[in-house]
Amino acid sequence: MSGKVLVAGIGNVFLGDDGFGVEAVRALSEHPLPEGVEAVDFGVRGVHLAYQLLDGYDTLVLVDATARGGAPGTLYLIEAETGADAGAAGTGTQAAGPGEGRLLDGHHMSPDTVLALMGALCAGTGATPPRRTLVLGCEPACVEEGIGLSAPVAAAVPEAVRMALDLLDRPAPDEAGPPRRELRRTP
Repeated sequence: MSGKVLVAGIGNVFLGDDGFGVEAVRALSEHPLPEGVEAVDFGVRGVHLAYQLLDGYDTLVLVDATARGGAPGTLYLIEAETGADAGAAGTGTQAAGPGEGRLLDGHHMSPDTVLALMGALCAGTGATPPRRTLVLGCEPACVEEGIGLSAPVAAAVPEAVRMALDLLDRPAPDEAGPPRRELRRTP
């Protein structure tokens, strides 16, 4: 991958397997990353993620629990839609006049809501959204109240880290492999 990359771990560690993204990014932080790559645990702070993206990233990799109907612990790599209306469908965050549409709730921001907010923030600030958005997801077994990942999801964390490292180390066709450096932790 070339350009500035943000790997964002998202999810709620108090809802069982919903904490997959947080745990996977924590495990990823134990490895050196290519130059220009930041790995950050955002947890449930979707608004912070949206504002961080204003810093200008070429690629966003969201790491999250992703229910798609597979067996618990199944990993997915999904290329998200890009463009002005990507992520807006079904989020209730579409542009609306006064008194219309749903209000934005900073405590319940799903990845598609963050991407929809990103479009609005970029339009208002002149920033450029990421050119590419990928989701590294894991099929959850349980997202009910409770701390800790289920056995199949916990077992998927090391493989998710390997997938992320492989993805990040993949050089663009016209460049040599990126130099590696230690992870910069961001609060």
